[in-house]
Amino acid sequence: MDLLDTLTAKGLRGEAPTREEALAVLATTDDDLLDVVAAAGRVRRQWFGRRVKLNYLVNLKSGLCPEDCSYCSQRLGSKAEILKYTWLKPDQATEAARAGVAGGAKRVCLVASGRGPTDRDIDRVTDTISAIKEADPAVEICACLGLLSDNQAERLKAAGADAYNHNLNTSEGTYGGITTTHTYADRVDTVQKAHGAGLSACSGLIAGMGETDEDLVDVVFALRELGSDSVPVNFLIPFEGTPLAKEWNLTPQRCLRILAMVRFVNPDTEVRIAGGREVHLRTLQPLGLHIANSIFLGDYLTSEGQAGQADLDMIKDAGFEVEGAGEATLPRHRSDIAAAPAGGGCGTGGGCGPCGGHASAPDGEADGHAGGACGGHVPAAARPAEPVTEPVTEPVAAVGATTEAAAANPNDELRSDLVRVRRRGAGTELAPNA
Repeated sequence: MDLLDTLTAKGLRGEAPTREEALAVLATTDDDLLDVVAAAGRVRRQWFGRRVKLNYLVNLKSGLCPEDCSYCSQRLGSKAEILKYTWLKPDQATEAARAGVAGGAKRVCLVASGRGPTDRDIDRVTDTISAIKEADPAVEICACLGLLSDNQAERLKAAGADAYNHNLNTSEGTYGGITTTHTYADRVDTVQKAHGAGLSACSGLIAGMGETDEDLVDVVFALRELGSDSVPVNFLIPFEGTPLAKEWNLTPQRCLRILAMVRFVNPDTEVRIAGGREVHLRTLQPLGLHIANSIFLGDYLTSEGQAGQADLDMIKDAGFEVEGAGEATLPRHRSDIAAAPAGGGCGTGGGCGPCGGHASAPDGEADGHAGGACGGHVPAAARPAEPVTEPVTEPVAAVGATTEAAAANPNDELRSDLVRVRRRGAGTELAPNA
């Protein structure tokens, strides 16, 4: 297929496709699916070998958010039956993080619900970062606390945070239909604040909210333009009690095409399969590893994921290896950019933005960097570090349960009853991942 040959050649050079080529990936048929995965897999192996980075979520504060994001079970007015609690203490968060690190997680993501942190909240989080780093100095810390005010990113950086996550989630043109209590520009601003403070930018997207192919391409190119180092790709989990509870729009094949498009647009960027992979990719999860180089281990914020040991077994059985703590995730040319001091490189002025999403590029940096922004025009000789030789096989303590799936639909129609969303901590008083 000429399209895939072109996309592969561009990806191996670190170049982005055109918008038309990205749309064409989403329009491929199921007959072409394995060819699409193979082409994206070549690009993935060029920059990341066979390594899989493991990330672990610690939900510091759950529920009761004043924002009205339609996709979120923690939103204002949500009737979703989820755990609600205020801030975990540093020792509680450290204990939760220890479970993920024991299972091979290289990065711990500290997440708190809410519009954004107060200065007192930043004090709480910096104390937690210090406690986790004291227990394990090598672990990466990514904070995800909502919209940042001036100087808050700098305080997180000084406390030892390595990255900040704030997802763009969807295209600028459709953002107002998803959230009304803040704007797409607010998210971009937070990503830029984080990147400007010297934090690695983590920003991605949510697929399956009723968006068009054009919306997906828009947000992914926007993420690339922001310079997101990590692009988490979330697949909507339609929680009962939220406005998007009936949006079951994804098939496993559709999810793989979305992941491939994200990889082609962001060839040398960490692409992470985030929330919803168990619900929507289901038995095709191992194919997703041929495209993405990063996943979350175990549970998510308010829903249970696949059992941690099942994740490790899946990685090993698919022929991949867990990325070690001493290995650089990004290729050297991108690591140098990500490590640039505040005031230089990406994130200063109006260029690149931080990682993670809710701001510029959740789950797949977007907006093609056509002008030479971060990640574009990469030397063909650049290569990632050597793959891990000893995959981690330790079991994870207290990491989520298996997502259940029913029998396949003989008519291949979209069926919300194919899976059952499992609420994290359902029937218990346990905090997520604790």
